[in-house]
Amino acid sequence: MATAFSEIAFTPSVKAAQSFYGSREKNSRFETSDDARNQLSEAEAAFIAERDSFYQATVSESGWPYVQHRGGPKGFVKVIDDRTLGYADFRGNVQYLSVGNLTANDRISLIMMDYPHRRRLKIWGRARIVNESDDPELIAQLEMPSYRARVERGIVIHIEALDWNCPQHITPRYTKDEVELMIAPLLEEISDLKSKLGKA
Repeated sequence: MATAFSEIAFTPSVKAAQSFYGSREKNSRFETSDDARNQLSEAEAAFIAERDSFYQATVSESGWPYVQHRGGPKGFVKVIDDRTLGYADFRGNVQYLSVGNLTANDRISLIMMDYPHRRRLKIWGRARIVNESDDPELIAQLEMPSYRARVERGIVIHIEALDWNCPQHITPRYTKDEVELMIAPLLEEISDLKSKLGKA
């Protein structure tokens, strides 16, 4: 059984490139795997729940790819089940490039990054756009009540394949909250030392 992502991604031209550059044999193991890699395990679900952004690729009717950064509060991407993700699409620059692309072609790819731990999850899927008038209960499920942003629609993604990428070339980067958490013990130690010096 081949992995789902190799069935999607390893087209004849990709296989020809692998052969040319000497990696065809190494990559052929993905085509004989026991794991289809098209369902979320607890590890992937936990990883997704911690993300506050991701990169999303769609394709236009003219064949041009479009990559967009999507962000929100941590956990704004919801795991609906082991083959389904959903997120509230907040109002942005109102160009609607991704929305328009998905209306014509439902194929979508996501890359989710964990920069501090140098981890990267790739997801291939098919997306559908859900407006509140179509399914208010689903939109309510995707909303983040504590996040003050206008939800224009929901994006629901049926997962076709997923794969973890190697950490090579991922530079660790940290959010303000992560930095504050890291330096909190140092600030406490400095405060204690200042206090002790003041009493001496």
